[in-house]
Amino acid sequence: MSKVIKYMPELQGEEQLTIARLMTEMTEEQAEQFSRVYRERRKNETTVLLTTLLAFVGLAGINRFYLGQVGMGIAYLFTAGFCLIGTIVDIFNYRSLTSVYNEKQALDVGMMIQGAFPAGLTNGDES
Repeated sequence: MSKVIKYMPELQGEEQLTIARLMTEMTEEQAEQFSRVYRERRKNETTVLLTTLLAFVGLAGINRFYLGQVGMGIAYLFTAGFCLIGTIVDIFNYRSLTSVYNEKQALDVGMMIQGAFPAGLTNGDES
């Protein structure tokens, strides 16, 4: 947990616990690189909510595009957010949509960092 607090003090709740589990086996270098990349990829709940609310001015599905769900974004765009029912559901579920996206990104970044910066090597050991 101390690595999360050191490198990503802005995280809270379940996201903080998920990232702490990922960072437990990481070296300091890996944790630092992870925090940089993850911070760039993660999405903010407020932004997801605001993009969801854009459906009420005719831009349904922007939140789904923002979260990388292109297929659902196109479906929402052409069906006016499934006649706004899907949009209303998204308004209530924006936190879980963001959480699922961020967790997937954390796992992807964790795998990438551990592959790029193997724990057993130090700077002098690389050939």
